[in-house]
Amino acid sequence: MILHIVFSHGKESGPWGSKIKSMAEHAKKYGEVYSINYSDLVSPEERAERLINFLSKLNGNIVLVGSSMGGYVSTLASNNSNIVGLMLLAPAFYLTGYEQTKPSTQCTNVSVVHGWGDDIVPYQNSVKFAEQHKASLKLVDDGHRLSNSLDSLNNELEILLNQFQVT
Repeated sequence: MILHIVFSHGKESGPWGSKIKSMAEHAKKYGEVYSINYSDLVSPEERAERLINFLSKLNGNIVLVGSSMGGYVSTLASNNSNIVGLMLLAPAFYLTGYEQTKPSTQCTNVSVVHGWGDDIVPYQNSVKFAEQHKASLKLVDDGHRLSNSLDSLNNELEILLNQFQVT
């Protein structure tokens, strides 16, 4: 069965920013890679609806990777699809302006990476989410964009994807 790895970018970034490009390159050896463009949508809930519609067309196992608002969007979508893995990068959780004040997922393979120096989303929000979902959590010496942590992000993604590699 094919593995689909679907990336969701943050509020002010694009579908093929440097972080997603780097991670997508590593993910290609595990399956099909996609990055959804949400640039025309402001609302995180509309972004989640777009992702859910996209996922409904895929056959096979799906791993979602979301950054910031894309983490929130991926988490919402993970409850409406057959998702086998969820990787969240500085996810925008527990913030004003988001409908879901207590984001949750039914996915059991969840990995969260957050920067100690994040000035947009406090790292404590990821700690709270990870604790509630018994998720893997990695805190790195970086800011919100995690631009100095590409090696770490790629390693964490490979750890997650290795669980689903067909032998």
